[in-house]
Amino acid sequence: MLHLPELHERPVEDCGEGKFITSSTRMDFPATQPKPAADGKIIYYPPGVKEITDKITNDEVVKRLKMVVKTFMDMDQDSEDEKQQYLPLALHLASEFFLRNPNKDVRLLVACCLADIFRIYAPEAPYTSHDKLKDIFLFITRQLKGLEDTKSPQFNRYFYLLENLAWVKSYNICFELEDCNEIFIQLFRTLFSVINNSHNQKVQMHMLDLMSSIIMEGDGVTQELLDSILINLIPAHKNLNKQAFDLAKVLLKRTVQTIEPCIANFFNQVLVLGKSSVSDLSEHVFDLIQELFAIDPHLLLSVMPQLEFKLKSNDGEERLAVVRLLAKLFGSKDSDLATQNRPLWQCFLGRFNDIHVPVRLESVKFASHCLMNHPDLAKDLTEYLKVRSHDPEEAIRHDVIVTIITAGKRDLSLVNDQLLGFVRERTLDKRWRVRKEAMMGLAQLYKKYCLHAEAGKDAAEKVSWIKDKLLHIYYQNSIDDKLLVEKIFAQYLVPHNLETEERMKCLYYLYASLDPNAVKALNEMWKCQNMLRSHVRELLDLHKQPTSEANSAAMFGKLMTIAKNLPDPGKAQDFVKKFNQVLGDDEKLRSQLELLISPTCSCKQADVCVREIARKLANPKQPTNPFLEMVKFLLERIAPVHIDSEAISALVKLMNKSIEGTADDEEEGVSPDTAIRAGLELLKVLSFTHPTSFHSAETYESLLQCLRMEDDKVAEAAIQIFRNTGHKIETDLPQIRSTLIPILHQKAKRGTPHQAKQAVHCIHAIFSNKEVQLAQIFEPLSRSLNADVPEQLITPLVSLGHISMLAPDQFASPMKSVVANFIVKDLLMNDRSTGEKNGKLWSPDEEVSPEVLAKVQAIKLLVRWLLGMKNNQSKSANSTLRLLSAMLVSEGDLTEQKRISKSDMSRLRLAAGSAIMKLAQEPCYHEIITPEQFQLCALVINDECYQVRQIFAQKLHKALVKLLLPLEYMAIFALCAKDPVKERRAHARQCLLKNISIRREYIKQNPMANEKLLSLLPEYVVPYMIHLLAHDPDFTKPQDVDQLRDVKECLWFMLEVLMTKNENNSHAFMKKMAENIKLTRDAQSPDEPKANEKLYTVCDVALCVINSKSALCNADSPKDPVLPTKFFTQPEKDFCNDRNYISEETRVLLLTGKPKPTGVLGTVNKPLSATGRRPYIRTTGSETGSNISVNSELSSSAGNRSREQSSDISETGVSENDENPVRIISVTPAKTEPVKNKEINSDQATQGNSTERGKKRTATASGTENIHQKPEEKNVDETGPSLAAKTRRGRPPKPEPQGTTAKNEETNKPPVRGRKRAAVSQESPGSLEAGNAKAPKQQDTAKKPAAAQRQIDLQR
Repeated sequence: MLHLPELHERPVEDCGEGKFITSSTRMDFPATQPKPAADGKIIYYPPGVKEITDKITNDEVVKRLKMVVKTFMDMDQDSEDEKQQYLPLALHLASEFFLRNPNKDVRLLVACCLADIFRIYAPEAPYTSHDKLKDIFLFITRQLKGLEDTKSPQFNRYFYLLENLAWVKSYNICFELEDCNEIFIQLFRTLFSVINNSHNQKVQMHMLDLMSSIIMEGDGVTQELLDSILINLIPAHKNLNKQAFDLAKVLLKRTVQTIEPCIANFFNQVLVLGKSSVSDLSEHVFDLIQELFAIDPHLLLSVMPQLEFKLKSNDGEERLAVVRLLAKLFGSKDSDLATQNRPLWQCFLGRFNDIHVPVRLESVKFASHCLMNHPDLAKDLTEYLKVRSHDPEEAIRHDVIVTIITAGKRDLSLVNDQLLGFVRERTLDKRWRVRKEAMMGLAQLYKKYCLHAEAGKDAAEKVSWIKDKLLHIYYQNSIDDKLLVEKIFAQYLVPHNLETEERMKCLYYLYASLDPNAVKALNEMWKCQNMLRSHVRELLDLHKQPTSEANSAAMFGKLMTIAKNLPDPGKAQDFVKKFNQVLGDDEKLRSQLELLISPTCSCKQADVCVREIARKLANPKQPTNPFLEMVKFLLERIAPVHIDSEAISALVKLMNKSIEGTADDEEEGVSPDTAIRAGLELLKVLSFTHPTSFHSAETYESLLQCLRMEDDKVAEAAIQIFRNTGHKIETDLPQIRSTLIPILHQKAKRGTPHQAKQAVHCIHAIFSNKEVQLAQIFEPLSRSLNADVPEQLITPLVSLGHISMLAPDQFASPMKSVVANFIVKDLLMNDRSTGEKNGKLWSPDEEVSPEVLAKVQAIKLLVRWLLGMKNNQSKSANSTLRLLSAMLVSEGDLTEQKRISKSDMSRLRLAAGSAIMKLAQEPCYHEIITPEQFQLCALVINDECYQVRQIFAQKLHKALVKLLLPLEYMAIFALCAKDPVKERRAHARQCLLKNISIRREYIKQNPMANEKLLSLLPEYVVPYMIHLLAHDPDFTKPQDVDQLRDVKECLWFMLEVLMTKNENNSHAFMKKMAENIKLTRDAQSPDEPKANEKLYTVCDVALCVINSKSALCNADSPKDPVLPTKFFTQPEKDFCNDRNYISEETRVLLLTGKPKPTGVLGTVNKPLSATGRRPYIRTTGSETGSNISVNSELSSSAGNRSREQSSDISETGVSENDENPVRIISVTPAKTEPVKNKEINSDQATQGNSTERGKKRTATASGTENIHQKPEEKNVDETGPSLAAKTRRGRPPKPEPQGTTAKNEETNKPPVRGRKRAAVSQESPGSLEAGNAKAPKQQDTAKKPAAAQRQIDLQR
């Protein structure tokens, strides 16, 4: 017989006879008399228990049943006699009277008896009827509901019932019943419904035992029974009864092996076969999978392949649901699903590229959790996140950033450099929301890991680039970007809420560790903020003036300027007007604002002022106040939250510590020398924006200490700080003054050129007796000039030049004799040393000979001297311009003795061209610059030397963008279309865009500008461009298609930018200008038919381009354009020019773009025929495309590369000016300005006539920037057939001296050099007094009557 373990914790019962008996008590008194049952069998009741019938009360029934319960409780399976004796009673207790008794106490006691009966009679139950068994177990199950109330007096009996059933596994009897599933379902539902948080662990354990035995010992789990378990995992049920969820969870874990096939079948029916009717839980399959996976992944061994199938569903919403599910499964903390099921993981990763946007979005959101919980999967995710970081959907790109930043903020080691690189890229996203998220995310990482150093030095090093990148964004045009960078700087890079010492230490080491571009951006940021402060200050000054029409107009212009510095300038205008109105009405508000922008305002005062102004403007009834937000933007930009007198003192102390060697420089990753130099540079920048904050003896003493240091840069910066801030030194700090003066004198005489310049300006700025001080410097320097010692000449020349510019009344006359006797005759017109003949077209600064550096400074001295005088009464400017023109014509070798090296000639060409451009910024000198001199200056932008082109273009742009140069100089950029380096072309285009936009904006913002439209309106550059291209030395044959194509490319280079918008019918206006030019003559050569034909031809090409690119050009011009009389004659009354100067066939060729054999410039270093450009030869396709000069043998296939390839090579390192015919040494050229337009220009080079210089360069490759053949190789070409000499580019024809022809015939060489020497020798160099150098025959045109009227200059 089956032996069962003893039940524990049996309750103590009142037996009703005045005694208490327990489970161990034996009843020894005799049994009561047996009572016959309904079926005739005799029922024996336990001793002391009377018959239980429906004739007695419920209380009596309960009393007697308790006795019966105790009896059965004490019986065990070995009591055969008692089992036989009480068998009728056991059958009687299963009668309808007991099973359907309305009294719950009766039912409970009967259920306890029945449970014991199943225990005692096991394994055979005394009930043979299946129906009766079903009724009994359903009856017992109903009683288990009493477990719900643990505070019930009867709870112990309910617990006993549960315990008994669990230990005996009584429900296993039901397996023999056909409809046992109904009983089990009822049991499971009952147990899950009654479990609650008041139950102890034993209750849960017995429930688990009871249910798990049914699952594990049965033949299988039906769907309905499985549902009764799984329903507790659904989120809605889970939230209602957490204990039921826990019970189901443990049950599934315990029965995983048995129940897994049933679960697999369920999901197969729903997921694969689509039979959602098999269960009411079909709509919750994904929730169930998630919970089951969290419970035990083994429950889903057969389900995961089904999910892979679902991931490839055609239904986007279905894929989305599966992705959401798998995201949770893969991303959960302890999941190893990705490693255990690689096919499913790879399939899931494929959803990152899903066509359905929500699926991609969900995939990206998952990546954050995955990175944080499973760093080992970062490698798999990186490539997919890279693709999504370029997703066309803004929300997805945004979430990629959020994903990476969230993981990075949790732990920087979770994100690799590649992932951070994606965020870096998105800082330039086209959408503001994405850019903002990327910038703010990077700023938070920087503050956490660099500023607070939360993860050590390695982590700080990993994100150290962030500070530079964020500041680089200040270069963007969007005002939103600029404002966000300012906010990030104030909150994350250098938090303004830090204490002064800590804040300045942060700024000090930040500035020292920034890259040069970031430093420029930071300086620009402070400059913009300072400029906005000055605008607000000027606005407040206007409020103090009496009301007038002029005052109102000035105030309106100032408000528009301020609005441009705020987000959404359109809306900002209205808010700024409203703010201005409030300022006019509220005097206290004005005083607060005045205090805020006062030079003496401290950071703490600024904080108080901002809060006070915001409080006054706040409206409690309006939670979101756009007006207040806009005003806060303005206040944040103008408030000095970082710098005040206290902050400057703290910075100076930090720098002193670096000088003394007691600072934490090395710990901060900066060398002491770098820290000192950067600290001085920082102070120098702040001296421009916050000069008042420097005025203290302590600060100046520290600066004096810096002046005595050996570091030239440090001393230079210190002098400049004195210059910017020392206006009160003479009156307030005499001790500083007496110490400073001798140091400044010493620097002006023997310091570096930069120190000398700053020293002279410093003396001029801060001392009242500056005339005496400057004279003490001028006189000894002017007397000691010695051209034989050029290295000691540079600093004196710089000082003398700046002195003559700053004090022209005192020093202009003495300087004239210096210029005439020393600068021109002794220095510029003599070559004392012989340059190194290495063939290089450019050398680093440190390799330039002292003599050439002195000559460059001499040219600058001439310009400064003239700029100081600002008049041409002595005709010195004419002489200087002739000298500069001669230098350009002679390619930099003014003496033409061939002693100077090519790189030195490049330096002098650049200096001469820059000098003419500098003089043109002064109206009195611009008037006397002849068209020929202007054209010579323009040709420098096509110089054969890359660095000359680059630096000249930068100087040109800088002057134009500040509106310092006349409009005609913008036409020079049209020649950049000939530059073979696409970066130079792209840079020129960006310069044009910037210049045009600034001029148009200036016209809009300044009503008075309409009077100066001739010098401001960008479209007026067209006649200057047409005239310049008509005199292009490359344009020799008006009917040559290749030359016309060059002209067309140059025209379109400018017109493309001008025609971006048709503002005020500008297309028709430009067309009208070109048509009007055809009614005039070339003022430079009015009587030369060929010159006029070339001019009209260029006009026709321009008209052809305008007509083809714009359908709006045929409208009427808004006004009749005015042509510059300096370049064009007045139209004659009877003159009509309706001739077409280009044929219809040529017109078609120009517009259709017939493929050309070579690029616009044949080579990167196109030979020049005059300064800046030399004639180049036609090269074949193979020659142009090759990287190797003619002496290298290449297969024909290698030579047929496209121009784009060779152009790319020329920009990526093969542009060093070396002479090497065999191989190209890849040396990176001087850094070019960054350009955004990286489109490849497909223009091909055109052919040109050969010259001696061109012949020597028979095959210069596009990509061999500034490279020449070795001198010894020149003889190969020189001994060949003679080529017809061609006039040098930009030079007027010169007569050959006697004997030249015979000499040329003898040597069989082109007579270019001989002619040059002969031409220059016509006038002795010694006759050039005071810069009176003349270019032969150039003066013929220079002596022509000047134009009747010059352009209106912006600076007038």
